[in-house]
Amino acid sequence: MHKNKIWLSAPHMGGSELKYIQEAFDSNWIAPVGSNIDCFEHDLEKYLGSGHVAALNSGTAAIHLGLILLGVQAGDAVICQSITFSASANPILYLGATPVFIDSEPETWNLCPIALEEAIVDMMGKGKKPKAIIAVHLYGVPYKVDAIRALADKYSIPILEDSAEALGSSYKGQPCGTFGDIGIFSFNGSKIITTSGGGALVAHSKKLKEKAIFLATQARDAAPHYQHSEIGYNYRMSNISAGIGRGQMEVLDYHISLRRNVHEFYVGLFAAIEGVTVLKVPNATYFSNCWLTTILINPLETHGITRETLRLALEAENIESRPLWKPMHLQPVFCNYPYYGNRIAETLFNNGLCLPSGSNMTPEDCNCIKSVILKLFKK
Repeated sequence: MHKNKIWLSAPHMGGSELKYIQEAFDSNWIAPVGSNIDCFEHDLEKYLGSGHVAALNSGTAAIHLGLILLGVQAGDAVICQSITFSASANPILYLGATPVFIDSEPETWNLCPIALEEAIVDMMGKGKKPKAIIAVHLYGVPYKVDAIRALADKYSIPILEDSAEALGSSYKGQPCGTFGDIGIFSFNGSKIITTSGGGALVAHSKKLKEKAIFLATQARDAAPHYQHSEIGYNYRMSNISAGIGRGQMEVLDYHISLRRNVHEFYVGLFAAIEGVTVLKVPNATYFSNCWLTTILINPLETHGITRETLRLALEAENIESRPLWKPMHLQPVFCNYPYYGNRIAETLFNNGLCLPSGSNMTPEDCNCIKSVILKLFKK
């Protein structure tokens, strides 16, 4: 057994994080206010090349506020990719709206344009036009941006772009997080960069960013006393967390290159193993940060070896791996809501596995993983 656990995606510090945290202590801004927040937002805006960023305490908070800014209210219908983490869909229910789940397409595993249009047409025929579309860049692979945008424009439905897993990914040279009417990022401990916990909302106007910050700070009216004319939330990022984010931004591109190297390690490892395919981008117009490298295992071609067989073999050697996100339409809490599509998402879940992909993986870690995989598939 590997003496130290090999994690799926461990935090990876760059070295400057403590300096910015110390600045917060020295200035006594131990609160959701301070220069680190302003600088972190500026760093993200500069990296994205467009948009106005509001730093929040989670990606979930960003989705919640994003839906509010798009006008979603109780009773509305919101379309959501089915194969994703539950945080993509939970805020729909926070607002009393109805989630409508959509199958994946097989190239990027993201929102299927065919099933999406089927859902929109069917719902509009029933007098229930969707209020928003939540599209996810799964595991850092961009969704079919042009196709989804064409449908959104055709039916005048705004897109909330869930880029929680896709900071540093791009499509046709444009950064993920800038395609939607609202974009969001997540910075929890497993993401491409971390602020320990945190997220961000990307708006296309300064006015919309200011509205997001207003709602994220309890919707306090401009008055000398505490006055509230709207419901607000305690969603702002802390100055300390933002300090971690500033340090992480300094190493973002380098850490992406390391994850892409890990991805290429797996591509080479599985090249000669029948029945195992590594998820890759469809063509050169897509660029993935390779947040997690994922594979599909076809047991009909691997003599009965399944994704669970491999997961348990890795676990026995103290190596973490996980099945793909279980589709939302199969989750107990969401199973009674509408679903459009076939069984692509379900098949991906049944046969897919996320492999250790951290930017701080060592050559020893890779050799240990390689040994387990070769031993298993030689059987």
